[in-house]
Amino acid sequence: MKKSTWILKQMGWEIWSDVPQIKKAVLIVAPHTSLWDFIIGRIAFWHLGYDIKLLIKKEAFFWPFGLWLRKLGGMPVNRQKNTRMVETVANMFTEHKELIIVITPEGTRTRVDKWKMGFYHIARIANVPVAIGWMDYKNKQGGIKKLFNVTGAIEKDMAEIQSFYKGLHGKHPERSTTIPLE
Repeated sequence: MKKSTWILKQMGWEIWSDVPQIKKAVLIVAPHTSLWDFIIGRIAFWHLGYDIKLLIKKEAFFWPFGLWLRKLGGMPVNRQKNTRMVETVANMFTEHKELIIVITPEGTRTRVDKWKMGFYHIARIANVPVAIGWMDYKNKQGGIKKLFNVTGAIEKDMAEIQSFYKGLHGKHPERSTTIPLE
């Protein structure tokens, strides 16, 4: 048994993927309401066999924590306007044979009124699917549900993507206003 599988089992989590092994994708994970999402998510991706990259605010990369974050797949992101981050990340897909970029669409663990759209535009520009990742603390389950190919019809696509998250509970559900609850 892999260490990651053993750790998840000890924590009471069940993680699985309903899609075949992915080579390239923008993997969104929601709801994102706690630092525990990073810890459980990182272990879950080891369990699933994915070498993922995580976009994390650059402020988290202070010494020595930054070294540890990079080792775990973290990539510092400047969240200021006009950094052309979407284009930069999308171009990374042409430079790699395999690349899974994990993004939390809320962009933060605090309450937001709407999801950030960077993940959608990265997938569209890079012509890679959006992998629908999820965590449900209420049932201690998570994983990757499906692949979604963006069409460019943003409102329709986002309604379909967000509909999957209905009824899922983050560690702190009161922090998530973007996911329609039951």
